[in-house]
Amino acid sequence: MFDKVLIANRGEIALRIHRACKDMGISTVAVHSTADSNAMHVRLADETVCIGPPAAVQSYLNAPAIISAAIVSGADAIHPGYGFLSENSQFAQMIEAHNLAFIGPSAEHISIMGDKVSAKKAVQDAGIPVVPGSDGAVESVEDGLAAAQQIGYPVIVKASGGGGGKGMKIAYTAEELRAAIPIAKSEAAVNFGNDVIYLEKYLQKPRHIEVQILADKFGSVVHLNERDCSLQRKHQKVLEEAPAPGLSEAERARIGKLCCDAVAKIGYHNAGTLEFLYEGGEFYFIEMNTRIQVEHPVTEMICGIDLVRESIRIAAGEAISFKQKNVRVNGHAIECRICAEHPETFVPSPGQIKSFHVPGGIGVRMDSALYAGYDVPPYYDSLAAKLIVHGSTREECLSRLRRALSELVIDGIDTTIPLHQALVENADIIAGEYDIHWLEKFVA
Repeated sequence: MFDKVLIANRGEIALRIHRACKDMGISTVAVHSTADSNAMHVRLADETVCIGPPAAVQSYLNAPAIISAAIVSGADAIHPGYGFLSENSQFAQMIEAHNLAFIGPSAEHISIMGDKVSAKKAVQDAGIPVVPGSDGAVESVEDGLAAAQQIGYPVIVKASGGGGGKGMKIAYTAEELRAAIPIAKSEAAVNFGNDVIYLEKYLQKPRHIEVQILADKFGSVVHLNERDCSLQRKHQKVLEEAPAPGLSEAERARIGKLCCDAVAKIGYHNAGTLEFLYEGGEFYFIEMNTRIQVEHPVTEMICGIDLVRESIRIAAGEAISFKQKNVRVNGHAIECRICAEHPETFVPSPGQIKSFHVPGGIGVRMDSALYAGYDVPPYYDSLAAKLIVHGSTREECLSRLRRALSELVIDGIDTTIPLHQALVENADIIAGEYDIHWLEKFVA
């Protein structure tokens, strides 16, 4: 097992990794920008290293500075968390080249799954169904029109190296597609340094279902059921729950086994999430995230398994500590992403936290690095806290979540707490009847 882990991230996920390491008896090193010198993970870590000014490109995206900090501090391994360099294959290669362990999958698998075209081919070859789409990348408008004629309208143009909705355009006609392709290529080039795009069939009312897996270096793969992440705004998840409402046990078993078999065939190891669009009883693969997910706590709450701990153990060369038969789903969990944004305009709201009160009681968990007096910086993602609630049933979970949201106090900045309070009172949400387009209409 590792003696010391450097945490190459910030905010709540950095604190989450620190806590897992301390539970395992592992020392931690927190790297930070000058804007995060008073961050909670920096205050609690065993050692700290400042790696640059506030701009992420000069600090949290500065791979040489992070690796230098690991070497100077004597760390054995680097945990990337999510975002920043977590899915950067070159970063993983650099870490391994300096005889450090990367707490995540191999650089090869990060590269394969980081490109949506190669990812689709890899999982399709491994037996997982994909959304009908173009046969690889679309090089020109003419290629796109020909592919769309085969697929059938509407289609969606996607950036091969992208995410978060950038480089993504919907076309209902050939005329719309002719205009969308050059715009999508341009956006992809600007945002990802890669203008490769591809086409997929645009599903009308799908749900976003994802399957959490763990795979070790001995060939063992387990799944920890699924999560529903359909409540999204501009392709960013807002609320997640597990298990997914409306799925049958047969469907759960089928997609779980498909994912395990495919991951084993690919040879992937560590934590990962396979994401699907689900419509009409069918699952269609869209991407694989080769890292811990923001929403991993809902899986932890229903399965009682520490995913961060397991990912550290796997990276250290140990086997998964349990078998598939040992995975038991208990009750229901929901996570609300509380962002430092205005709840209606979604304008970011950095500033000083005047007061911070965390809800409590059975089944209530708060993952956050906030504290009274902390200055939320304007330089990074607006995620400020994650409120996760568990109940024996979905109804109990929703009731407990309403109570927890009413107790949560974050004063000094605008937050999306009011949005979540409105969501958990909505009849569609209570019934579990929503799709990936639902929230966009709700907040319009």
